[in-house]
Amino acid sequence: MPAHRRWTPSGPYDLARSLSVLRRGPGDPSFQVTADGAIWRASRTPQGAGTIRLAGRGEAVEAQAWGPGADWLLEHLPALLGAEDDPSAFTPRHRLVHQAHRRHPGLRLIRTGLVLESLIPSILEQKVTSDEAYRAWRLLLWRHGEPAPGPAERMRVMPDPRAWALIPSWEWHRAGVDAKRSSTILRAVRAARRLEEAAAMDLPAASARLQAIPGIGPWTAAETLQRSNGTPDAITVGDLHLPRIIGYALTGERGTDDAAMLELLAPYAGQRHRAARLILLSGRVPPRRAPRFSVRDFRAI
Repeated sequence: MPAHRRWTPSGPYDLARSLSVLRRGPGDPSFQVTADGAIWRASRTPQGAGTIRLAGRGEAVEAQAWGPGADWLLEHLPALLGAEDDPSAFTPRHRLVHQAHRRHPGLRLIRTGLVLESLIPSILEQKVTSDEAYRAWRLLLWRHGEPAPGPAERMRVMPDPRAWALIPSWEWHRAGVDAKRSSTILRAVRAARRLEEAAAMDLPAASARLQAIPGIGPWTAAETLQRSNGTPDAITVGDLHLPRIIGYALTGERGTDDAAMLELLAPYAGQRHRAARLILLSGRVPPRRAPRFSVRDFRAI
C-alpha cells in the first residue's frame, strides 16, 4: 500500500506549471503526466528509489508514494511543491513581467533537495540541442536505471552513483553522449556525497561546490540549483537562447548577450530566475530567422 500525505498551499497554486521544469522532454522515463492530470515522478532519494503521484484535490495536493524512498519523498513534499518559496518577495518592474505575474499567480519555485537528479541531465544538455539531450536521458535511464516502485507503468529511476560509474564507454556513445559530457558525469558521481550537500547551501556556496568539478560551469550549476534548491536568483548565463528572448521581450531588440541580459534583470536582484521564468511564460520571443539546428548523431562518429 502506498504512503499518503496531503498539502494545502497558502494561496493560488499551479501544480503542473510549478513542476514542469522537472520534465526532461517528451517521454522522460522519470516524469509522467497521466490522462487524469496526475503527475508521477520517479526519484532516487537518500533512502533509495521512490515513486510519487501528485494530484490536485480542490485547494490541496494529494500525494501517494511507493518504494524505499517513499517516506523521504513525503517528508520533503512541501518543499518539492514550493512551500519554501516566497513569491511575495517579487516586485514586477516591467509591464510584460507584471502581466505574466498577474496571469500566473500559482507559479512556485520548487525545491527537490536532490542535486544529482538535476545535475546529470543538465550536463547532458551542455552544448547540444534539447532533442539530443532528452534522447540521451531516455536511453540511459531505460538501459541502466531501474523500474520505478509502485504501479507506475513504463517509468524508471535513474542509476545510483555506482551504476553511473560502471556504464561502459560504448553505452555513452550509443546514447549519443560525447566523451566530454560523459567524463564530467563520471567525475560528478565520484563526488556524489559532496555534491548532494549543496542542496542545503546558499546560492554562492552551492554554485562553488558544483563548479569545483571540472566540466561544470555557471550554466550547469544554475540549471541544477534552480531545481534542487529552488533558488530564485539562480539566473542561467551562457545559454544560447535565454539572453535573446529576455532582451527581445523587454526591449524589442535582437542580439542581447549575457551582459546586457544581466543589466536588464538588475532591478530583480535576488529574484532574477523568477523574473526569467515569468518572461518565458509571457510567450514573447523573437521571430525565428534560421532553421533549427539539426540533431547530431554521435553514434556515427
